[in-house]
Amino acid sequence: MSASFQAPKGVPEYLPPQSGEFLAVQVALSRPAELAGYGYIELPVFEDTSLFARGVGESTDVVSKEMYTFEDRGGRSLSLRPEGTAGVMRSVIEHNLHRGQLPLKLRYAGPFFRAERPQKGRYRQLQQVGAEAIGSDDPRLDAEVVALADAGFRGCGLTQFTLLLTSLGCAACRPAYRALLTAFLVDLDLDEATRERARLNPLRVLDDKRSSVQAQLGDAPLMADHLCQECRQHYDEVRHYLTVMGVAWTEQPRLVRGLDYYTRTTFEFSHPLLGAQSAIGGGGRYDGLMAALGGPEVSGIGFGLGVDRTLLAREEEGLPALAPPLVTAFVVPLGPAADDPCVRLVDRLRAAGIATTSTFGGRGLKGSMKAADRSGARWAVIVGEDEVAHATAQVKDLTTGEQHTVPVDEIVEVIHPGAIDREGGH
Repeated sequence: MSASFQAPKGVPEYLPPQSGEFLAVQVALSRPAELAGYGYIELPVFEDTSLFARGVGESTDVVSKEMYTFEDRGGRSLSLRPEGTAGVMRSVIEHNLHRGQLPLKLRYAGPFFRAERPQKGRYRQLQQVGAEAIGSDDPRLDAEVVALADAGFRGCGLTQFTLLLTSLGCAACRPAYRALLTAFLVDLDLDEATRERARLNPLRVLDDKRSSVQAQLGDAPLMADHLCQECRQHYDEVRHYLTVMGVAWTEQPRLVRGLDYYTRTTFEFSHPLLGAQSAIGGGGRYDGLMAALGGPEVSGIGFGLGVDRTLLAREEEGLPALAPPLVTAFVVPLGPAADDPCVRLVDRLRAAGIATTSTFGGRGLKGSMKAADRSGARWAVIVGEDEVAHATAQVKDLTTGEQHTVPVDEIVEVIHPGAIDREGGH
């Protein structure tokens, strides 16, 4: 007999009732962007490999070590998307969305893929919510994007996270800083792989998590100390508007993030209760990315928020469930005479927007009530022969134990006051 199949290693599955919490977190993270006019975009989960090599950066671990890359039947090299921004930029360029009203505001949600060593909070299939604002370098737009991410986490109930903020400069001031950092790194005791990473992008070394590397970086020059006047003014205004919006942050001049395209405003949300995988989301400005992908010189800023890690952070903070129970009402038919009336009643409750299920298999009252309790429903609606004869039902509040005889025509109003059914009646 063959062995049973299992999910791929490092791919989390969300099953009821936790899947309801997953969906609720995804919605809560997306909601602030939705309220700010960010339109939804659905993207392919795989793209041309060169899109990510050029857009994300060949020196990044994401591209050099973590992408799932394969050759299709036509001999084309494709990769499962490791992040969202490059795909959004490709779509914007391909469909000329940048020629419409700017800034162009887009949001998305779904799975992303990285061939990492699986551990708690670090998965090979990770779920994210993202947003991109394209076509303006106004500091107010930067502040809006950061504030929307902050509001998303707060909408999930999180309170113990920290917003880390810095500026990574621009094409005018970054080269001089890069030369300073490169000269500093030359004298450090680094292995060959790290030296090669420093050659491609010296800022990547600042993001190295190994203590042996970090111990040597104490005197490394910081981009924040070498910003040009325009970048300094831009960053000052971003922080001003964040203050106006009531968003608190912590300066983190060593913040690099794992992608090469960031310029100017760069940010990360960190949750201390998650240990090594403390980053729950982040993003930044990526002026120059669209041009690098073959489009015009159009600026942009965006974020990616981790749904998986937000769930873990909520668990660590001991927060109550965001998702409602799967069902509100549980209908119990007792005897064959109650079957048809209960089928109609279930349909009516659902039409009124009340999540409803019923017992199956001819269970008796005791077994049906146990099933009602396990379902998480608040209300049990019990219909027997006597209730059928009088067009009533026994409606029991499963949280208090109170039970009343209610006319069938009034059940919707009792369970959900103000609900309107398909026919427009109460």
